[in-house]
Amino acid sequence: MKAYPFLHKHPTSGETTMSDGMDLRDWFAGMALQGILPDSFQEAPSNYPEGKLVDIWSQIAYEIADAMMLQRKALSDE
Repeated sequence: MKAYPFLHKHPTSGETTMSDGMDLRDWFAGMALQGILPDSFQEAPSNYPEGKLVDIWSQIAYEIADAMMLQRKALSDE
């Protein structure tokens, strides 16, 4: 499923094309990440490997996105 499909008009040729937009799951993950990061920067131990934190934050964001996708499907099946 896609989020934010849009029409794009080329500035010089005037040709109009349709873009599907980004995956809804990716959009959900990005929105979840916005909530995760501010708290994480305040609570992360200073000696924690930075690269590892990024992996954890990304995993959590996609777990939240997957839960949102499942809930969305469950609600649409009712």
